Amino acid sequence: MSSEQPGRLPPREKCVLPAMLDRRAAEMGDKTLIVFDSGESWTYSETRRQARATAAALQRLGIARGEPVLVWMPSTSDVIRIHIGLTYLGAIFVPINLALKGSTLEHIIRNSGAKMIICHADLVGRLGAVDLGALQSIVVMGGDAARPATLKKYSEDALAPKDEAFQEPNPPVQPWEPHGIFYTSGTTGVSKGVICPHVHTAVMGAVTFRFFKEDDRFLMNLPYFHLGAALVPFGVIGVGASMALLQDFQTHTFMDVVRKTGSTSCFLLGAVSNFLMKQPPKPSDSDNPLRTVIQVPLAQDAPEFCRRFGVNMHTAIDMTEMGPAIMSDLLTMEKPMPHGFCGRPQDIWPHFDVRLVDENDNEVPHGEVGELVVRCDMPWVISPGYHNMPEATAKAWRNGWFHTGDSLRRGADGNYYFVDRVKDSLRRRGENISSSELESEVLRYDGVGDAAAVAARGEFAEDEVLVVIEPKAGATIDPAALTRFLIDRIPHFMVPRFIRIVEKMPYTETHKVQKTKLRAEGITPDTWDREKAGIVVKRQRIGVKS
Repeated sequence: MSSEQPGRLPPREKCVLPAMLDRRAAEMGDKTLIVFDSGESWTYSETRRQARATAAALQRLGIARGEPVLVWMPSTSDVIRIHIGLTYLGAIFVPINLALKGSTLEHIIRNSGAKMIICHADLVGRLGAVDLGALQSIVVMGGDAARPATLKKYSEDALAPKDEAFQEPNPPVQPWEPHGIFYTSGTTGVSKGVICPHVHTAVMGAVTFRFFKEDDRFLMNLPYFHLGAALVPFGVIGVGASMALLQDFQTHTFMDVVRKTGSTSCFLLGAVSNFLMKQPPKPSDSDNPLRTVIQVPLAQDAPEFCRRFGVNMHTAIDMTEMGPAIMSDLLTMEKPMPHGFCGRPQDIWPHFDVRLVDENDNEVPHGEVGELVVRCDMPWVISPGYHNMPEATAKAWRNGWFHTGDSLRRGADGNYYFVDRVKDSLRRRGENISSSELESEVLRYDGVGDAAAVAARGEFAEDEVLVVIEPKAGATIDPAALTRFLIDRIPHFMVPRFIRIVEKMPYTETHKVQKTKLRAEGITPDTWDREKAGIVVKRQRIGVKS
């Protein structure tokens, strides 16, 4: 992707998803664009036909330009055609994490303002326990299910891609219009809906896949409700490459899927590489089509991973709100990189300015730790804000810079190194967790006086969730009973592994819990361990035939 000068947007056919697909389908219609792990595949032309026919079906259901539509679906061909179909209408794709339930689900439904939800039959039952906000109708996919009485119900036949006859937006969809709103799982409060314009995600894809060629194939091994998966169509269509969609990640079959789909690249986020490295080594490990992997954050055993699986690797620091402003080159991985290595601002177009600043937005001296703030010389590349959350938007975009909430330092070598999150945050198995949302649910349990959720280091060098509890006077908390209570109320990845009961929380003078002290204390001898207690928490596999 390029432009004649800074500050100008690329033409629509290079940064608006339906225009990008139209252009590529005209140039290379018979080339495979998407391979599914079921064995099905679509060419560029077939993908365009599926998306346009889905757009026609959505239009018949009354979906209009600029309208948000909630999509609560597993990663199958349906979610691809629904996402791209919505973009043909100029409507907004609002995916929901498959694990959500209770208050976290309710917040997204209400905050989105959506009138329609497209929902898998296995998930419909969860809607009965929450306030449905502005929702008026539901399309049930993947079978039949009883819907809440207040919603008008459509079967999946209403979204069948039967014909391409729809009224195209006039004027055409523009680069600054949002194609999606992606909820961040709220690391410092309730989940925030990141508004993602077409050019925002197109640039993110172009920078992320800047090493790609037309014969590359990217494996979407992240669920499609993450922007890390939904950006892939932008990236591969921009290059004229292809992609493969993995419905359900399983460690023991992952490399088999890589071989089956002919994938040459993928993301390795969180503990995924650790899980793969824990598998017994096989002589065939390096016999796979992978050429490059993107690992975030970069693990200390990265060189060993590269040697074992025969791949190159690069890393970056980015987030839903912006693309990879800081990114490494391809790493030879002859030796481990220093802890927290992210790379450096890339000398490519568009140009990102980065600074490390203190709490008052003053740039910190060279070598000191500061919050990473970013701006870009192309408009709309950084998200314009959070949906229906003006105060959070103003805070994050203050003084003309987007504040990432990440603390970094710049080394003498010019590379940047991640240090920590500025605010309290939790990240487990690649999922961001809102400590405040988790604490809110814990406080609903009888006898809990106060609660604090912090990160604690687990066996795989990845954070686990520790909840520290101060009981009400005279109350006794049973950690196992509390865990069973939480399992029915929150996503599987939020259920704490460790629970510690204390007589008194460490408070500041203003009665705020000193989480820094709790993190420093970590796992103490009196901490209860869910896994040692034999309580296993598994995610529900949606739409997967057993």
